[in-house]
This record gives sequence, C-alpha cells and structure tokens, in this order.
Amino acid sequence: MHRYVSMDRLVKDIESFAKQEFPKSAVSSYLAGTLIEPNSLNPYLKYEKDRYTRHLVHKNTDFELLVICWGKGHSAPIHGHEGELCWARVEQGRLLFANYRVLSEDPLQLSPEGTPIEGNVGFLDGPAEIHSVANPVSFGINAVSLHLYSKPYLKCDIYESVQGPKRRVRLAYDTIRGQPVNSVPN
Repeated sequence: MHRYVSMDRLVKDIESFAKQEFPKSAVSSYLAGTLIEPNSLNPYLKYEKDRYTRHLVHKNTDFELLVICWGKGHSAPIHGHEGELCWARVEQGRLLFANYRVLSEDPLQLSPEGTPIEGNVGFLDGPAEIHSVANPVSFGINAVSLHLYSKPYLKCDIYESVQGPKRRVRLAYDTIRGQPVNSVPN
C-alpha cells in the first residue's frame, strides 16, 4: 500500500533525510511506501521521441531529485553514480532495472548482480551504484521514474558493455522545475 504526497512534501521529507546523512534503510522504506500525487507530477511529464528526458525537481548541495520520462524503447546504458547513493522508483508504467558491480578496472569487467528486474509502479531500485534502466518496446507504454541522488554530480561514466569501453559524459536537464532549460533564467 502506498501513500501519496505532493512534490513539495516529498522534497521537504528528503531534506530531513539529508540532515541525517541519508540513512539507507530509512530512505528506502520511505520511498518504497510513498508515491507522488499525479497533479504534482504533471509539470514534469514531457517526452522526446528518440530519447528519455531528465527533469530537475530540486537540487541543493545535499541532493538532487529528478523525474525521468521514458518513451517506448528508451533506455539508459549501464552507468555509475559517482559513488553517490541513488534510488530510482517507478511512478508510472513499467521499467527494467539491471544492477552491476565492478570486478576489475583494468581490464574493465562488470558483473551483473542477479537478473534484470521488471519494476511496476512503486518498484524501488537502490541505493544503486552502477545500473541500467530500460523501457522495452515490448512493455508497450510510456513510463516515469523518480530518481534521488544523495549528492548532485555533473558527469558520470557510461559503460558500453560489461567489458567496456567506458566514457565520461556530461549530464543535462530537459526542464528545471517544470520550465524548459532554454527558458530558465540564470
């Protein structure tokens, strides 16, 4: 059973976890039992035809909160989170999550941790260090996920496969607090 909260309430609750340095079990328990009220989620529901979209809800020195919209067939490759804690929860639709661990850096070798998990609404992945997320075409519907990062970061490593290569990419947002990035004042 889930309870629903506004986006503003969610941010305030996460701020209280930040003051406690993000206790993993408490944050996981909270996120597992709490979904976003649909009206609070609506400003962030913006899709692109050829890729998933990243929508910044809140960012400070302690954490970053994103809504990510996944069209049919969209996916994020295997990627890391700069050693920060990352929780991802399905808000709408279904997603496929696969977690990995690093066996070796030179030569690069990742190992899947278990089998990929299909997550429906309310499914919580995390805190994940290295994972991939996908909305396979076979699922047949768009999906939305909420992502909490315990510290913001601007770049991350993307792994082409479990044997590399890996490359460093700069992250970007499609919207900030519901406004397109190109219209947000500095």
